[in-house]
Amino acid sequence: MNIDATIDKVVNEILGEDCGCDSHHPEKPACDWCWVCPECRTQVIKEIISTGATRVAAGPNLGPIQADLAKLIDHTLLKPEATDSQVIKLCEEAVQYGFASVCVNPCWVRLCRDMVQGSNVLVCTVVGFPLGATTCEAKVFETQKAIEHGADEIDMVVNIGKLKSGDYNYVEQDIRAIVETAKVRSGVKVILETCLLTDEEKIKGCLLSKSAGAAFVKTSTGFNKGGATLGDIALMRKVVGSQIGVKASGGIRDFESAVQMVDAGASRIGASAGVAMVST
Repeated sequence: MNIDATIDKVVNEILGEDCGCDSHHPEKPACDWCWVCPECRTQVIKEIISTGATRVAAGPNLGPIQADLAKLIDHTLLKPEATDSQVIKLCEEAVQYGFASVCVNPCWVRLCRDMVQGSNVLVCTVVGFPLGATTCEAKVFETQKAIEHGADEIDMVVNIGKLKSGDYNYVEQDIRAIVETAKVRSGVKVILETCLLTDEEKIKGCLLSKSAGAAFVKTSTGFNKGGATLGDIALMRKVVGSQIGVKASGGIRDFESAVQMVDAGASRIGASAGVAMVST
C-alpha cells in the first residue's frame, strides 16, 4: 500500500466536503453546516451520532447517566510527583465508582494491578510519554515491561515530529509495533496531541492509527498547551467511523463537559476529576 497516496486521498475527500464556511472554501456556496466551525457544532454532532458514536441514555440530571459515564472514564494520575498513597486512592476510587480504568505511569502498574484485582477496572499505562519522541525500540520495550507488570491497555504518544514531517511509514510502523507487542490485551490508544496539529495532520494521524490496528485515537497527553475540544472529537470520529474508539483527554473537569464530549463522539474520557463528574 502506498501510505502517502492513500492518506492524501482520504484527507482531500474529508477536507474537500462542502462545509458552507467562506473562511474555508470561499468559492463554494453556503450550506447549513461543516465539520470544522464551532458555529456548526450542533449539526456536526447529529451527523456523528448517526455514524455510531456512543451516546448517554438519559437527561443530564439523572443518576443513570452518571453511572453510564463512569464506565467511560479512565481515572487518571500522571503527575510526576504522584505518590504511592495517591495511586492507591486512585485505584480505590476507580473500584468504588466503576470507572473503566486507572491510567498511571509505568512504575505504578504492578501496584494498580494488585489494587484493582477482582474488579472490572482495567489498568492503563502510558508509553513514550509525554513527548512521543523516543525510538520505536524504546516504546516496544516499555510496552513489554508494562504488559509483564499487568497492564491491560497502552496509551502511546505518536511521534509528533515524524507525523508533521510527513513520514507516514515511520509513524504507521511505530504504532503497529506497539499494537503487535500489546496484542493480547485490551488494546492500544494513540495519543495524537491535537493541540500541536493542523486539521489535516489530525486526519492523517487518525488514518495511520486505524491502519496500524489501534483500538483508540486520543486527543492529548494533558501536558501540552491544549486539551480536548468538541471540534477535534467530532473530526476524529468522522475519520475513524465506528470501527475504533475516540478518547477525549485533557482539560475535562466537570460532568457537563464530559457529556458534551460523549455526545460529540468520544467513547472514552480521560480525566483526573472523574469522582467529581459522577458525584454531581
